[in-house]
Amino acid sequence: MTEIVATYLLHNEKSPTKKAEEIALGLTVGSWTNLPELEQSQLRKHKGRVVSVAAIPSEKEDLSRIQIAYPTINFSNDLPAILTTVFGKLSLDGKIKLLDLQFDEGLKSQFPGPRFGIQGIREKLNVYNRPLLMSIFKGVLGKDLTFLVKQLKHQALGSVDLVKDDEILFENELTPFEKRIVEGKKGLQEVYEETGHRTLYAVNLTGRTSQLKEKARKAAELGADLLLFNVFSYGLDVLQELREDKEIALPLMAHPAVSGAFTSSPVYGFSHSLLLGKLLRYAGADLSLFPSPYGTVALEKTTALSIANELTVADSFKRSFPVPSAGIHPGLVPLLIRDFGIDSVINAGGGVHGHPDGARGGGLAFRQAIETNLQGKLLAEGAKNNPELKVALQLWGNAEVTA
Repeated sequence: MTEIVATYLLHNEKSPTKKAEEIALGLTVGSWTNLPELEQSQLRKHKGRVVSVAAIPSEKEDLSRIQIAYPTINFSNDLPAILTTVFGKLSLDGKIKLLDLQFDEGLKSQFPGPRFGIQGIREKLNVYNRPLLMSIFKGVLGKDLTFLVKQLKHQALGSVDLVKDDEILFENELTPFEKRIVEGKKGLQEVYEETGHRTLYAVNLTGRTSQLKEKARKAAELGADLLLFNVFSYGLDVLQELREDKEIALPLMAHPAVSGAFTSSPVYGFSHSLLLGKLLRYAGADLSLFPSPYGTVALEKTTALSIANELTVADSFKRSFPVPSAGIHPGLVPLLIRDFGIDSVINAGGGVHGHPDGARGGGLAFRQAIETNLQGKLLAEGAKNNPELKVALQLWGNAEVTA
């Protein structure tokens, strides 16, 4: 019999073994000891079982980690059914957090994983030996397409590898979805012909759920590079549907908007590593954005690293790019590379656009910081021959000094 094993964190539960047994029964057959032997025999293959119960040392409160196995025969092979089984009504039942899910290989094979993954994105850019650099549109709400394309080109001239829409840039009359793709593609091609540097543009896929597939197919027809998707506003299953559609076949960049409602509490909801790491990868995200440990919306470092680990750990699925974000500037590049390695994306908004030389200068400062660090040099040393990096370090500081 195949099973999925869920790991939970319990807070201040005086009888964790008893609680684990209640969960195993309550989320499967409902009751057990009062059932006649015949019914027990019939239901045995559906019954959840307690795998382990362990106390976690803590001076402040009683903490327990429990593991419960759920027979896969109980649910259909889709994430909505799985999450409802292992955490549906349980998510309403006191201080309990879902830390992890262990899929057996049979169940895992029902999910697509990334279509492109780290290697596929690198092949599109022909960039292999460094972190990728991404920037973000800023201040484009209420602006027209000419402004957007101009900003896109300035970022590309700064040698960034990826530019993404702001997640709050929805369908609108001034910068409609299809025209963003067509005109953006023209602008980036002009930069490529001028500089030889390839930049990819992630356009924000939005609208009613029933319209997303058709809209994404149209994006593919128009030559879109990637799709940005606010997956937690729509649901993981919608992401999987987009990934599995062969007529779309575009890299998918998952934005973490709304995920904080599910992950931020230490006592409720999902772990960051499960929601922003493992499940996004299983459902098909090629890139996953999440708060970095250093910026303006910082995650605790071990938490951020746990997300990156789930996205890149050896598995039957392709690896997804970790994209630590928020408050990133060139002076943080040494920390980002140290902690997340070269198979990551350095993502910046204000750290690019806020450069005194504009987005072009900001992009170049990041590229100079990356090159300097990979050469084994201090950023202060690299700044001597790179004016854009020098200005950036003067403006935002240098992690080599403050870390």
